[in-house]
Amino acid sequence: MSTQLSCIINVNSGDKDFGFIYTMDSESIENTIGSLLRRHKLWLAVAESCTGGLIGHRITNIPGSSDYFLGGVIAYANQVKLQQLGVLLATLEKHGAVSRETVIEMARGVRQRLGADIGLSVSGIAGPGGGTAEKPVGLTWISLSSAGYEAAWSNLWQGSRTQIKAQAAEQALRLLHEYLQGL
Repeated sequence: MSTQLSCIINVNSGDKDFGFIYTMDSESIENTIGSLLRRHKLWLAVAESCTGGLIGHRITNIPGSSDYFLGGVIAYANQVKLQQLGVLLATLEKHGAVSRETVIEMARGVRQRLGADIGLSVSGIAGPGGGTAEKPVGLTWISLSSAGYEAAWSNLWQGSRTQIKAQAAEQALRLLHEYLQGL
C-alpha cells in the first residue's frame, strides 16, 4: 500500500495564515487521536464554552469513538462552569471565564467528574461583540488535564464567529494530538 501525504488547511483570515496539519494516508486528526487514545487505553472528556460542542462533534464523527470518548459538557454559562465542572467562584471573579485559571479548572473538572483519563477544555470570545482591550474578540484559552499533567495555551484568532470557533476547536485537537504523541 502506498503512503499518501495529505494536507488539511486551517482557516485563513486576511494576511494571517493559521497553519497546516499534515497527516498520513488521508487520516484526519480526529482519526489519529482516536487511534492514539485506543492504543494507550485512555478515555477523553471535553468541556467546551465558546466552541459550543464542536470538539465533541468532531471526535464523535469517527466510528467507534465510544471506545475512547466519554462525553462532554457545553459550559457556556458561568453557572454551568460552577455547578457541573467545579470551577471555583473565586476563579471566575478574579480571572474571568476566559482565562488560564478557568480553563485549567474546566479541564480538571470534566476529567474528574466524568471519570476520564484526559480532560480537554476551551473558553474564549468568539465575537463579534464581547471583547475588551484586555480580552479581545478572538482570544481563546485551551487546557489539557491528566493525572500529573496540566497545561493551558492562549491563542488570538481572527475572522468571523464561525471561523474563530473552528480555529479554536482545531487547535484544541492539535494540542491533544501533540500530547498523545508524546506518551
